[in-house]
Amino acid sequence: MKINLIHKPFIAILFLVIGVCPMQSQTGEQIVLGTKHTLRSTVLEEDRDYWISLPESYHDKRSSYKRYPVLIVLDGNVHFKPIAGMVNYMSADTYRNQKIPEMIVVAIQNVDRRRDYTPDKIITTRANTSGGGDHFLQFLEDELLPDLDQKYRTVPYRILFGHSLGGLLAAHAYMKEKTLFNAFLAVDPSFGTWDSETMDHKLDAITDASFKRFLYMATANWGKRNIRNRDRHVRFYESLNSKYSGMLPGKLEYFEHENHSSVPIIAFHNGISAIFEGYGISYRDIAAKEQLTEHFQEISERLSWDFPPPEHLVNQLGYALLQSRNAEDRPKALEFFLLNVENFPKSPNAYDSLAEAYETLGDTQKAIENYKKVLGLEPDNANASLKIKELNR
Repeated sequence: MKINLIHKPFIAILFLVIGVCPMQSQTGEQIVLGTKHTLRSTVLEEDRDYWISLPESYHDKRSSYKRYPVLIVLDGNVHFKPIAGMVNYMSADTYRNQKIPEMIVVAIQNVDRRRDYTPDKIITTRANTSGGGDHFLQFLEDELLPDLDQKYRTVPYRILFGHSLGGLLAAHAYMKEKTLFNAFLAVDPSFGTWDSETMDHKLDAITDASFKRFLYMATANWGKRNIRNRDRHVRFYESLNSKYSGMLPGKLEYFEHENHSSVPIIAFHNGISAIFEGYGISYRDIAAKEQLTEHFQEISERLSWDFPPPEHLVNQLGYALLQSRNAEDRPKALEFFLLNVENFPKSPNAYDSLAEAYETLGDTQKAIENYKKVLGLEPDNANASLKIKELNR
Protein backbone atom coordinates (compact mmCIF):
# COMPACT_ATOMS: atom_id res chain seq x y z
CA MET A 1 0.00 0.00 0.00
CA LYS A 2 1.34 3.44 -0.92
CA ILE A 3 0.88 6.30 1.49
CA ASN A 4 1.50 9.90 0.51
CA LEU A 5 0.43 13.22 1.92
CA ILE A 6 -2.17 15.17 -0.02
CA HIS A 7 -0.66 18.61 -0.53
CA LYS A 8 -3.23 21.30 -1.14
CA PRO A 9 -1.57 24.63 -1.99
CA PHE A 10 -3.74 26.98 -0.01
CA ILE A 11 -2.65 30.56 -0.77
CA ALA A 12 -3.93 33.10 1.75
CA ILE A 13 -3.55 36.87 1.28
CA LEU A 14 -4.07 38.50 4.66
CA PHE A 15 -4.63 42.22 5.12
CA LEU A 16 -4.50 44.22 8.33
CA VAL A 17 -7.90 45.34 9.54
CA ILE A 18 -6.98 49.01 9.60
CA GLY A 19 -4.43 48.99 6.81
CA VAL A 20 -4.02 47.99 3.20
CA CYS A 21 -0.53 46.50 3.22
CA PRO A 22 -0.25 42.74 2.73
CA MET A 23 1.86 40.62 5.05
CA GLN A 24 5.50 40.78 4.04
CA SER A 25 6.25 37.05 4.16
CA GLN A 26 4.62 33.65 4.14
CA THR A 27 5.94 30.48 5.71
CA GLY A 28 4.78 28.18 2.92
CA GLU A 29 3.71 25.60 5.49
CA GLN A 30 1.32 22.99 4.12
CA ILE A 31 -2.23 22.51 5.41
CA VAL A 32 -2.77 18.75 5.34
CA LEU A 33 -6.36 17.55 5.08
CA GLY A 34 -5.68 13.84 4.79
CA THR A 35 -3.56 11.04 3.38
CA LYS A 36 -3.57 9.21 0.07
CA HIS A 37 -3.67 5.42 -0.20
CA THR A 38 -3.84 2.66 -2.80
CA LEU A 39 -5.40 -0.77 -2.40
CA ARG A 40 -4.98 -3.58 -4.92
CA SER A 41 -8.43 -5.02 -5.59
CA THR A 42 -8.68 -8.65 -6.64
CA VAL A 43 -12.45 -8.18 -7.13
CA LEU A 44 -12.01 -5.35 -9.64
CA GLU A 45 -8.57 -6.51 -10.83
CA GLU A 46 -7.09 -3.03 -10.53
CA ASP A 47 -5.52 -0.61 -8.09
CA ARG A 48 -8.00 1.69 -6.35
CA ASP A 49 -6.98 4.99 -4.79
CA TYR A 50 -8.72 6.43 -1.76
CA TRP A 51 -8.13 9.41 0.49
CA ILE A 52 -8.59 9.42 4.25
CA SER A 53 -9.28 12.20 6.74
CA LEU A 54 -8.95 11.12 10.36
CA PRO A 55 -10.85 12.76 13.26
CA GLU A 56 -9.20 15.58 15.13
CA SER A 57 -8.86 13.45 18.27
CA TYR A 58 -7.45 10.38 16.50
CA HIS A 59 -3.79 11.05 17.33
CA ASP A 60 -4.46 12.56 20.76
CA LYS A 61 -2.76 10.28 23.28
CA ARG A 62 -5.63 10.65 25.77
CA SER A 63 -8.11 9.59 23.09
CA SER A 64 -6.28 6.44 22.00
CA TYR A 65 -9.17 4.31 23.34
CA LYS A 66 -11.67 5.90 20.93
CA ARG A 67 -13.07 4.10 17.90
CA TYR A 68 -14.91 5.83 15.08
CA PRO A 69 -17.70 5.29 12.53
CA VAL A 70 -16.67 5.27 8.86
CA LEU A 71 -18.07 7.52 6.13
CA ILE A 72 -17.47 6.28 2.57
CA VAL A 73 -17.67 9.08 -0.01
CA LEU A 74 -18.20 8.24 -3.69
CA ASP A 75 -16.81 10.58 -6.36
CA GLY A 76 -14.16 11.27 -3.74
CA ASN A 77 -11.98 13.37 -6.04
CA VAL A 78 -14.80 15.96 -6.10
CA HIS A 79 -16.32 15.69 -2.62
CA PHE A 80 -13.41 14.86 -0.30
CA LYS A 81 -12.27 18.35 0.63
CA PRO A 82 -15.64 19.94 1.50
CA ILE A 83 -17.08 16.84 3.19
CA ALA A 84 -13.97 16.09 5.25
CA GLY A 85 -13.88 19.71 6.39
CA MET A 86 -17.58 19.71 7.22
CA VAL A 87 -17.39 16.48 9.22
CA ASN A 88 -14.48 17.89 11.19
CA TYR A 89 -16.32 21.15 11.86
CA MET A 90 -19.54 19.42 12.90
CA SER A 91 -17.87 16.91 15.23
CA ALA A 92 -14.61 18.19 16.67
CA ASP A 93 -14.28 19.48 20.21
CA THR A 94 -12.34 22.51 18.92
CA TYR A 95 -15.49 24.17 17.56
CA ARG A 96 -17.84 23.08 20.40
CA ASN A 97 -20.29 22.07 17.68
CA GLN A 98 -20.40 18.29 18.08
CA LYS A 99 -23.69 17.76 16.25
CA ILE A 100 -22.43 14.42 14.97
CA PRO A 101 -19.88 11.85 16.15
CA GLU A 102 -16.32 12.16 14.94
CA MET A 103 -15.83 9.95 11.88
CA ILE A 104 -13.16 8.54 9.60
CA VAL A 105 -13.86 9.96 6.12
CA VAL A 106 -12.80 7.74 3.22
CA ALA A 107 -13.15 9.15 -0.30
CA ILE A 108 -12.96 6.72 -3.23
CA GLN A 109 -11.30 8.03 -6.37
CA ASN A 110 -12.99 7.27 -9.68
CA VAL A 111 -11.76 4.90 -12.37
CA ASP A 112 -14.94 4.29 -14.36
CA ARG A 113 -17.91 5.75 -12.51
CA ARG A 114 -20.52 4.58 -15.05
CA ARG A 115 -19.28 1.04 -14.64
CA ASP A 116 -18.97 1.20 -10.84
CA TYR A 117 -22.10 3.13 -9.90
CA THR A 118 -24.76 1.58 -12.17
CA PRO A 119 -26.38 -1.57 -10.73
CA ASP A 120 -28.01 -2.60 -14.06
CA LYS A 121 -26.69 -2.99 -17.56
CA ILE A 122 -27.86 -0.13 -19.77
CA ILE A 123 -28.49 -1.09 -23.39
CA THR A 124 -27.28 1.55 -25.84
CA THR A 125 -26.45 1.59 -29.55
CA ARG A 126 -22.78 1.83 -28.66
CA ALA A 127 -21.01 -0.54 -26.27
CA ASN A 128 -20.75 0.73 -22.70
CA THR A 129 -19.31 -0.43 -19.39
CA SER A 130 -22.44 0.01 -17.26
CA GLY A 131 -23.79 -2.56 -14.82
CA GLY A 132 -20.88 -3.09 -12.44
CA GLY A 133 -22.51 -1.64 -9.30
CA ASP A 134 -22.75 -4.89 -7.36
CA HIS A 135 -19.17 -5.73 -8.28
CA PHE A 136 -18.03 -2.35 -6.93
CA LEU A 137 -20.05 -2.83 -3.71
CA GLN A 138 -18.31 -6.19 -3.33
CA PHE A 139 -14.98 -4.36 -3.49
CA LEU A 140 -16.14 -1.92 -0.80
CA GLU A 141 -17.51 -4.60 1.54
CA ASP A 142 -15.11 -7.50 0.98
CA GLU A 143 -11.86 -5.59 0.54
CA LEU A 144 -11.87 -1.92 1.47
CA LEU A 145 -13.89 -2.00 4.72
CA PRO A 146 -11.97 -5.00 6.16
CA ASP A 147 -8.71 -3.26 5.26
CA LEU A 148 -9.85 -0.09 7.04
CA ASP A 149 -10.97 -2.09 10.08
CA GLN A 150 -7.54 -3.67 10.28
CA LYS A 151 -5.54 -0.48 9.94
CA TYR A 152 -7.68 2.04 11.86
CA ARG A 153 -9.68 2.25 15.07
CA THR A 154 -13.11 1.81 13.53
CA VAL A 155 -16.51 0.69 14.73
CA PRO A 156 -18.72 -1.21 12.26
CA TYR A 157 -21.15 1.67 11.76
CA ARG A 158 -20.72 2.76 8.14
CA ILE A 159 -22.37 5.49 6.09
CA LEU A 160 -22.37 5.58 2.28
CA PHE A 161 -22.61 8.96 0.52
CA GLY A 162 -23.29 9.19 -3.20
CA HIS A 163 -24.43 11.89 -5.61
CA SER A 164 -26.00 11.43 -9.05
CA LEU A 165 -24.92 7.95 -10.22
CA GLY A 166 -23.32 7.57 -6.80
CA GLY A 167 -26.73 8.32 -5.30
CA LEU A 168 -28.22 5.62 -7.52
CA LEU A 169 -25.71 3.11 -6.14
CA ALA A 170 -26.44 4.24 -2.56
CA ALA A 171 -30.19 3.69 -3.10
CA HIS A 172 -29.47 0.28 -4.63
CA ALA A 173 -27.25 -0.72 -1.69
CA TYR A 174 -29.93 0.40 0.76
CA MET A 175 -32.40 -2.03 -0.82
CA LYS A 176 -30.10 -5.06 -0.73
CA GLU A 177 -30.92 -7.90 1.66
CA LYS A 178 -27.39 -7.82 3.07
CA THR A 179 -24.98 -4.92 3.31
CA LEU A 180 -22.28 -3.73 5.70
CA PHE A 181 -23.59 -0.17 5.53
CA ASN A 182 -25.94 1.20 8.20
CA ALA A 183 -26.99 4.52 6.69
CA PHE A 184 -27.16 6.03 3.20
CA LEU A 185 -27.06 9.54 1.75
CA ALA A 186 -28.47 9.39 -1.80
CA VAL A 187 -28.18 12.91 -3.20
CA ASP A 188 -30.20 13.62 -6.36
CA PRO A 189 -29.83 9.98 -7.45
CA SER A 190 -29.94 9.34 -11.20
CA PHE A 191 -33.06 7.19 -11.41
CA GLY A 192 -33.38 7.82 -15.16
CA THR A 193 -32.22 4.27 -15.92
CA TRP A 194 -35.01 2.82 -13.77
CA ASP A 195 -38.35 2.96 -15.55
CA SER A 196 -41.55 2.39 -13.56
CA GLU A 197 -41.49 -1.36 -14.14
CA THR A 198 -37.85 -1.69 -13.05
CA MET A 199 -38.38 0.43 -9.94
CA ASP A 200 -41.52 -1.51 -8.96
CA HIS A 201 -39.65 -4.80 -9.36
CA LYS A 202 -36.87 -3.57 -7.08
CA LEU A 203 -39.30 -2.20 -4.50
CA ASP A 204 -41.29 -5.44 -4.48
CA ALA A 205 -38.12 -7.35 -3.61
CA ILE A 206 -37.23 -5.20 -0.61
CA THR A 207 -37.21 -6.86 2.83
CA ASP A 208 -37.44 -5.65 6.41
CA ALA A 209 -33.63 -5.63 6.57
CA SER A 210 -33.60 -2.32 4.69
CA PHE A 211 -35.84 -0.65 7.23
CA LYS A 212 -33.20 -1.12 9.93
CA ARG A 213 -31.03 1.31 7.98
CA PHE A 214 -31.38 5.09 7.66
CA LEU A 215 -31.96 6.61 4.22
CA TYR A 216 -31.64 10.30 3.41
CA MET A 217 -32.59 11.41 -0.11
CA ALA A 218 -32.15 14.86 -1.63
CA THR A 219 -33.82 16.18 -4.77
CA ALA A 220 -32.50 19.16 -6.72
CA ASN A 221 -34.39 21.54 -9.00
CA TRP A 222 -33.88 20.54 -12.63
CA GLY A 223 -35.76 23.46 -14.09
CA LYS A 224 -37.91 22.40 -17.07
CA ARG A 225 -37.19 18.73 -16.34
CA ASN A 226 -37.86 19.10 -12.65
CA ILE A 227 -41.28 17.39 -12.43
CA ARG A 228 -39.99 14.16 -13.91
CA ASN A 229 -36.87 14.08 -11.72
CA ARG A 230 -38.68 14.99 -8.56
CA ASP A 231 -41.54 12.55 -9.22
CA ARG A 232 -39.11 9.63 -9.48
CA HIS A 233 -37.61 10.42 -6.08
CA VAL A 234 -40.97 11.02 -4.40
CA ARG A 235 -42.39 7.84 -5.90
CA PHE A 236 -39.43 5.81 -4.67
CA TYR A 237 -39.44 7.25 -1.16
CA GLU A 238 -43.21 7.08 -0.69
CA SER A 239 -43.21 3.46 -1.88
CA LEU A 240 -40.68 2.64 0.83
CA ASN A 241 -42.77 4.54 3.36
CA SER A 242 -45.91 2.60 2.44
CA LYS A 243 -44.15 -0.73 2.89
CA TYR A 244 -43.04 0.09 6.45
CA SER A 245 -45.61 -0.11 9.21
CA GLY A 246 -43.97 2.40 11.53
CA MET A 247 -42.17 5.70 10.97
CA LEU A 248 -39.61 5.10 8.22
CA PRO A 249 -36.04 5.81 9.42
CA GLY A 250 -35.33 8.31 6.72
CA LYS A 251 -35.98 11.68 5.14
CA LEU A 252 -36.67 13.08 1.66
CA GLU A 253 -35.77 16.73 1.10
CA TYR A 254 -36.34 18.98 -1.91
CA PHE A 255 -33.94 21.86 -2.66
CA GLU A 256 -35.80 24.34 -4.81
CA HIS A 257 -32.89 26.76 -5.06
CA GLU A 258 -30.18 24.18 -5.82
CA ASN A 259 -29.47 22.40 -9.09
CA HIS A 260 -27.91 18.99 -9.70
CA SER A 261 -24.37 20.35 -9.44
CA SER A 262 -24.82 22.67 -6.47
CA VAL A 263 -26.86 20.38 -4.19
CA PRO A 264 -24.31 17.79 -2.92
CA ILE A 265 -22.63 19.72 -0.12
CA ILE A 266 -25.70 21.40 1.39
CA ALA A 267 -27.53 18.07 1.09
CA PHE A 268 -24.67 16.30 2.86
CA HIS A 269 -24.92 18.76 5.76
CA ASN A 270 -28.67 18.28 6.05
CA GLY A 271 -28.44 14.53 5.53
CA ILE A 272 -25.75 13.82 8.11
CA SER A 273 -27.67 16.10 10.51
CA ALA A 274 -30.84 14.08 9.86
CA ILE A 275 -29.08 10.79 10.58
CA PHE A 276 -27.74 12.08 13.89
CA GLU A 277 -30.69 14.26 14.84
CA GLY A 278 -30.56 14.92 18.58
CA TYR A 279 -26.95 13.78 18.96
CA GLY A 280 -25.75 17.34 19.61
CA ILE A 281 -28.21 18.03 22.43
CA SER A 282 -27.00 20.72 24.86
CA TYR A 283 -26.26 19.83 28.46
CA ARG A 284 -28.56 22.72 29.41
CA ASP A 285 -31.52 20.74 28.01
CA ILE A 286 -30.85 17.72 30.23
CA ALA A 287 -32.39 17.70 33.71
CA ALA A 288 -31.59 14.15 34.87
CA LYS A 289 -29.54 11.07 34.01
CA GLU A 290 -32.68 9.12 33.07
CA GLN A 291 -33.64 11.77 30.51
CA LEU A 292 -30.15 11.62 29.01
CA THR A 293 -30.05 7.84 28.69
CA GLU A 294 -33.58 7.70 27.25
CA HIS A 295 -32.66 10.37 24.69
CA PHE A 296 -29.70 8.38 23.38
CA GLN A 297 -31.60 5.11 23.53
CA GLU A 298 -34.09 6.66 21.10
CA ILE A 299 -31.26 7.69 18.77
CA SER A 300 -29.75 4.19 19.00
CA GLU A 301 -33.08 2.53 18.23
CA ARG A 302 -33.65 4.80 15.22
CA LEU A 303 -30.19 4.00 13.83
CA SER A 304 -30.12 0.32 14.90
CA TRP A 305 -26.76 0.91 16.58
CA ASP A 306 -25.70 1.68 20.15
CA PHE A 307 -24.69 5.33 20.47
CA PRO A 308 -24.04 6.09 24.16
CA PRO A 309 -24.18 9.68 25.42
CA PRO A 310 -20.94 11.40 24.33
CA GLU A 311 -18.27 11.53 27.00
CA HIS A 312 -17.83 15.31 26.75
CA LEU A 313 -21.57 15.90 27.20
CA VAL A 314 -21.79 13.69 30.29
CA ASN A 315 -18.72 15.44 31.73
CA GLN A 316 -20.40 18.82 31.24
CA LEU A 317 -23.48 17.61 33.10
CA GLY A 318 -21.40 16.20 35.92
CA TYR A 319 -19.33 19.34 36.45
CA ALA A 320 -22.39 21.58 36.23
CA LEU A 321 -23.81 19.72 39.24
CA LEU A 322 -20.49 19.40 41.07
CA GLN A 323 -19.95 23.17 40.87
CA SER A 324 -23.56 24.03 41.74
CA ARG A 325 -24.22 26.62 44.43
CA ASN A 326 -26.87 24.28 45.78
CA ALA A 327 -25.09 21.78 48.03
CA GLU A 328 -27.87 19.22 47.49
CA ASP A 329 -27.08 19.07 43.75
CA ARG A 330 -23.40 18.20 44.11
CA PRO A 331 -23.73 14.49 45.04
CA LYS A 332 -25.90 13.99 41.94
CA ALA A 333 -22.78 14.64 39.84
CA LEU A 334 -21.52 11.17 40.73
CA GLU A 335 -24.15 9.36 38.69
CA PHE A 336 -23.03 11.16 35.52
CA PHE A 337 -19.33 10.52 36.11
CA LEU A 338 -20.11 6.87 36.90
CA LEU A 339 -22.05 6.68 33.63
CA ASN A 340 -18.96 7.81 31.72
CA VAL A 341 -16.81 5.20 33.44
CA GLU A 342 -19.39 2.55 32.53
CA ASN A 343 -19.58 3.61 28.87
CA PHE A 344 -15.89 4.48 28.40
CA PRO A 345 -13.92 2.16 30.72
CA LYS A 346 -10.63 2.85 28.90
CA SER A 347 -10.84 6.63 29.21
CA PRO A 348 -8.33 8.17 31.68
CA ASN A 349 -10.38 11.37 31.70
CA ALA A 350 -13.54 9.53 32.80
CA TYR A 351 -11.77 8.18 35.91
CA ASP A 352 -10.03 11.50 36.53
CA SER A 353 -13.39 13.33 36.61
CA LEU A 354 -14.89 10.69 38.88
CA ALA A 355 -11.90 10.93 41.22
CA GLU A 356 -12.22 14.73 41.35
CA ALA A 357 -15.92 14.38 42.20
CA TYR A 358 -15.18 12.01 45.08
CA GLU A 359 -12.43 14.34 46.26
CA THR A 360 -14.76 17.35 46.19
CA LEU A 361 -17.45 15.42 48.07
CA GLY A 362 -14.97 14.36 50.76
CA ASP A 363 -14.63 10.64 49.93
CA THR A 364 -10.84 10.49 50.00
CA GLN A 365 -10.51 6.71 49.66
CA LYS A 366 -12.63 6.46 46.50
CA ALA A 367 -10.86 9.50 45.07
CA ILE A 368 -7.50 7.73 45.53
CA GLU A 369 -8.87 4.51 44.01
CA ASN A 370 -9.95 6.32 40.87
CA TYR A 371 -6.79 8.39 40.52
CA LYS A 372 -4.93 5.05 40.61
CA LYS A 373 -7.16 3.84 37.77
CA VAL A 374 -6.11 6.92 35.81
CA LEU A 375 -2.48 5.89 36.28
CA GLY A 376 -3.32 2.35 35.24
CA LEU A 377 -4.45 3.70 31.89
CA GLU A 378 -2.04 6.62 31.66
CA PRO A 379 1.09 5.95 33.79
CA ASP A 380 2.68 9.34 33.10
CA ASN A 381 -0.35 11.36 34.29
CA ALA A 382 1.33 13.89 36.58
CA ASN A 383 -1.93 15.26 38.01
CA ALA A 384 -3.10 11.83 39.18
CA SER A 385 0.26 11.08 40.81
CA LEU A 386 0.25 14.42 42.62
CA LYS A 387 -3.35 13.97 43.79
CA ILE A 388 -2.62 10.54 45.23
CA LYS A 389 0.33 11.93 47.20
CA GLU A 390 -1.72 14.85 48.51
CA LEU A 391 -4.69 12.69 49.53
CA ASN A 392 -2.46 10.13 51.29
CA ARG A 393 -1.00 12.73 53.64
